Amino acid sequence: MKLDGKNIAILIAPKGTEEPEFTKPKQAVEQAGAKVTVLSFESGKAQTVNNDLDSGGSYAIDKTFDQVAAEDFDGIVIPGGTVGADRLRGNDDAVSFIKAAFAAKKPVAAICHGPWTLVEAGQVEGRKLTSFPTLQTDIRNAGGNWVDQEVCVDQGLITSRNPGDLPAFCDKIVEEFCEGEHARQAANA
Repeated sequence: MKLDGKNIAILIAPKGTEEPEFTKPKQAVEQAGAKVTVLSFESGKAQTVNNDLDSGGSYAIDKTFDQVAAEDFDGIVIPGGTVGADRLRGNDDAVSFIKAAFAAKKPVAAICHGPWTLVEAGQVEGRKLTSFPTLQTDIRNAGGNWVDQEVCVDQGLITSRNPGDLPAFCDKIVEEFCEGEHARQAANA
């Protein structure tokens, strides 16, 4: 397995994370051999959504941000979902964790509305990335170079636009997590 011995964190908001953007990347890295830790700012369970409006499943939260350090992980996944991503970017512990992951040069993957958290964490300046199209102004205003493509990789930062991009996104996160740390990640830390 490609990711044997690797520990990957996947972030989830207690309400509002887009279910396939949580479950598909989680499944991809687990199938590649990684151990996955589900992180949030509250303990218990998280209720996901489908298409932002329809109820999804309920998933156990393994740890809260105050119980871990970014250095404990070999890669970070930030799913989208309009409400979920907004709740994560509005939480100081989540934003601090994301900043620390970049400072530790960890590969970070974000899909759909997930890049909002990267903007909030000050990590898009000078970077090329993609997202759900409505975020492009936020990304550009934060100094990022927004592109419209299925998956975008910028030296350890992996981004995609929407659930339709999940196959390419999942393949690329496994590849980048295998590569490990990227010196460029710490540029905005």
